[in-house]
Order: sequence, then structure tokens, then C-alpha cells
Amino acid sequence: MVPVDKLTAITERFEYLEARMAQGLSGDEIARVGREYAQLKPVVEQIGEYLQLLADIGEARAMLADPEMKALAEEELPALTARLPEAEQAMRLALLPRDEADTRPAIVEIRPGTGGEEAALFAGDLLRMYQRYAERCGWQVDILEEQLTELGGVKDVVARVVGENVFARLKYESGVHRVQRVPETESGGRIHTSAATVAVLPEAEDVDIHIDPNDIRIDTMRASGAGGQHVNTTDSAVRITHIPSGIVVTSSEKSQHRNREIAMQVLKTRLYDMERQKAHDARAADRKTQVGSGDRSERIRTYNFPQGRMTDHRIGLTLYKLGEVMGGDLDEIVDALTEADQAQQLAEMDA
Repeated sequence: MVPVDKLTAITERFEYLEARMAQGLSGDEIARVGREYAQLKPVVEQIGEYLQLLADIGEARAMLADPEMKALAEEELPALTARLPEAEQAMRLALLPRDEADTRPAIVEIRPGTGGEEAALFAGDLLRMYQRYAERCGWQVDILEEQLTELGGVKDVVARVVGENVFARLKYESGVHRVQRVPETESGGRIHTSAATVAVLPEAEDVDIHIDPNDIRIDTMRASGAGGQHVNTTDSAVRITHIPSGIVVTSSEKSQHRNREIAMQVLKTRLYDMERQKAHDARAADRKTQVGSGDRSERIRTYNFPQGRMTDHRIGLTLYKLGEVMGGDLDEIVDALTEADQAQQLAEMDA
């Protein structure tokens, strides 16, 4: 059980922020206080419901000593106590530390791994899977950079996904996705194993990362690549190199000005992700298992086409509905990963 004094401290902090906002704040303080207030509001609501239930149970127990109220108390008490575990669990979940990036748009990068042309085709399948999932969620997907193979596979794709709780729902997708199937290029009917890597990064905001102009080199070049949808014949493509980190970002839209904007945004996002990874690794040093490890070299999932089976190796989830999954039906997987991560955090809270 969470100590009541901790719950009281959180409620008092929320009331203080509420009072500060009522007094009027300056520019920077408005954003900072408003952000903390918004984060605490759902937590305080859950705390209020939990404490009210405890109070109602206390009153019902006190009524047992009153002969005139005993029958009513005996009727109400079982229903009240039955609600307690669910209310406490909801409150404990609300108390888990929030990832401030959960509500942000995401940059999704997909690249083929081992497997040659079949890996590139699978990378394209993954892109379409996420596009269909985004449609189900009402999100918008913008392709920022895409290079295709002659057979229509994906050499490299970078997409921006915008909508409600995008990063919260997609962040567990980072890692190596493995496919087992008979490739279109295979004439002998043999099953091949190929892979593609997915990286999901929370989009950086201007306040997160400051880039010194002296730390970057900007080159313009002619866009090229077999089948890429943004290929053109003008020198509009932009490549930005961040010298300290060695990160290189390209964008090949038709507008050079737009390419600079896109490339700078992706660069900021990758630098922001580096900072998040450093903080994450420091926190994770003592953790034995991690659902959302962020290790993009980890094999996280296998898609077995002959058996119609999808297995997520992190939580041992197996679904025999591969067609639906590839069609963008990812909610069951995402929900299971989210619940496993929450359960792990709750166990650490109690340790």
C-alpha cells in the first residue's frame, strides 16, 4: 500500500500549482508550471477516488457499531471493499513515472538487415503495417525520406507520425524484426529468415536541443536512388553532418528549403534520442529485465508466415493471426507490452 503521507504530499503540490496558475505567471513559468499541473491532474484524480473509497469504507465500518445502521453497513461494506483492489491498482499505475515524450510525435526509421532483397521487401511490409496501424488510430504519417530497391523493397525510410499518444504506442517497436517465409525471389520454395531494424524516436522540441551552427556541415546534392518516390533531377537534396556526433541526415524533397527544415528536425530528434538513451542506460544499470529496453540490436519479434504466427520474444506473446497483424492490427501487442512494462515498474516500486 502506498503511504498516505506520500499521497497527501502529491495532492498538496497539485493544489500549490493550481494556486500559482490562478495568480498569473510569466512566460517560461507558464509552460513549466502548466506542464507539471497537467501531469499531476490525472494522478490527483486517482488519489482522490482512492482516498474517498477508504473514507467510505471507514464510515461503513463505524456504522456497524450502530444497531440502527448495522444492516445498511453490512450491505454496503462488501461492495466497497470489493472495489478497493482495483482502485488501489489504478492509483499505483497513475503514480508510475511518466515518460514526458509519450505524447510527442515520433520519427520512425526502418532499414533492412540480413537477408538481401527479401529483407528490403520485409522492411517495406513493416512500413505498410505501421501506416495501416496509424490509419486505425487516426494518426498522420509523412514520409520524410525513402529509398526503394528495383523490386519495390525499402533500402531506407524515415517517417514522421503525428497524433494522440503516438510515441507511447509505438516506442516498444524499436529493435530487430525477423521474418520467416518463402521469398518472392525464391524459386525452390525454401523458407528464408531475414530481418529489418526499426527505430522509433520521440520528436525533439526546440527547447530540448540546441545545435551550434559551427558543429554542422550542410551539403546540397542531387537526389538519387532506384525508385525513390522523392527522386528528382535538381540539386535540392540536403545532407547535414553533425560533426561532434558523426550523425548524418539527408532529405530529398523537391524544395531545398523544406529539406533543410526536415533534416534539421531529424537531426535534433536523433541528438535528443542520444541524450534520452544516456539517461535510460544510467537508470537501467541495475535492472535485470526490461520490456522497453530501447536496445535496437535486440531481436524483439518474429513473423512466421508459413504458420501464420507472430511471436514477441520480450514477453513471450504468440498470436496466430499474422495477416491481421501485418494489416495494422497491433493494439493487442501494444497493450500487452505496455501492461508488462507497467507491471515491471510496479514490482520495482514495491522492491
